[in-house]
Amino acid sequence: MKKIELLAPAGDLEKLKMALTYGADAIYLGGEAFGLRKRAKNFSLDQIEEGVAYAHERGAKVYVTLNIIPHNDDMDGVEDYIKALDKIGVDAVLVADPGMFMKVKTHAPNMEIHISTQANVTNLETALFWYAQGARRIVLARELSLEEIKKITANIPDDMTIETFVHGAMCMSYSGRCLISNYMIGRDANRGDCAQPCRYKYNLVEETRPGEYFPVFEDEEGTFIMNSKDLCMIQNLEDLIDAGIDSLKIEGRMKTVYYLATVIRSYRMALDEYYKDPSTYKFNKKYLEEIKKVSHRDFTTGFYYGEAKSDAQVYTTNSYIRGYDFTGLVLDYDEETKIATVEQRNRMFLGDEIEVFGPNRDFFSQKISYMTDEKGEDLEVAPHPQQILKIKMDQDVSKDFIIRKAFDEEE
Repeated sequence: MKKIELLAPAGDLEKLKMALTYGADAIYLGGEAFGLRKRAKNFSLDQIEEGVAYAHERGAKVYVTLNIIPHNDDMDGVEDYIKALDKIGVDAVLVADPGMFMKVKTHAPNMEIHISTQANVTNLETALFWYAQGARRIVLARELSLEEIKKITANIPDDMTIETFVHGAMCMSYSGRCLISNYMIGRDANRGDCAQPCRYKYNLVEETRPGEYFPVFEDEEGTFIMNSKDLCMIQNLEDLIDAGIDSLKIEGRMKTVYYLATVIRSYRMALDEYYKDPSTYKFNKKYLEEIKKVSHRDFTTGFYYGEAKSDAQVYTTNSYIRGYDFTGLVLDYDEETKIATVEQRNRMFLGDEIEVFGPNRDFFSQKISYMTDEKGEDLEVAPHPQQILKIKMDQDVSKDFIIRKAFDEEE
């Protein structure tokens, strides 16, 4: 059985490695130019080369974004950059602009090209158009239903694949083609510099349309009329697979290591359960509960089951729901002493109730009964960022296991 690809974002090398550790089949990332996340750390060419080698050693793929909507000056240096990516051996590049597409075809004719969601592919004929030009994957616009996707997947050539976003932040504009940021702040979303003005507070006034009322909900802080809920399709994996989608894309190159590990782990484990026996598969709610332990907005299924209605928006706040803190990353573990070497990521206290999890296994809970610094000095609290600690574990752990604890506003 051909298995669906789990595609994860990476804003830097640490996140790339963590995403692969926690079950991603492929990574998409941006270089220092030509991509749509200008404010992520992003990758130098040397880092892309290291990331590609790391992924390929583990049987995974790496796709690099060239998906800005470029002005003339934005094309400076793109030829050499494309040649460098080709030499490194990236598995594909993502483009949205026909001019960028032609640059890739000219300077790396054997490079696989994926059409970014920024290109707004919403129908079969456009998918076939891009196939005729040489593209071999389409990242469909977010505005399609499953029924529309099925019509596309049933009628494209066998060597063409379809990728869709299944988790993460949603854009109130048409698959990211937005001018609000440029208009209000002077930062161009279509060239990778979105300021997310859709999350700002607004008050809507319309004097010339009596009798027409927009459903604006307001509290004492204002209203957020363009603020979308986060997409989450983990409960609907069967429908995504049935629709013929080849790659499930997680949004979030700006997200934390903790976010990536938690979300990717949940999707990986749910998918693995499905493929054990599709005929008896039933979604386990624990995977959704795990995802809710990272910072997130309320969830929506977007356009997959028809047009997104008003309940896909959050009108009362632009804040995230935060239930847990990422407090430590396991660097090493001694099975005899059960002592883990941990890099602190948020403050921990002796006696804290923590949860510990790793790839492809459930979390366990315990209290911190033993905590020292690197020199073996007993600690009551670990307050210093990235401090190296020794913590006794109730169960065996491994490198890259994550420690979290319930968020306490009073700390």
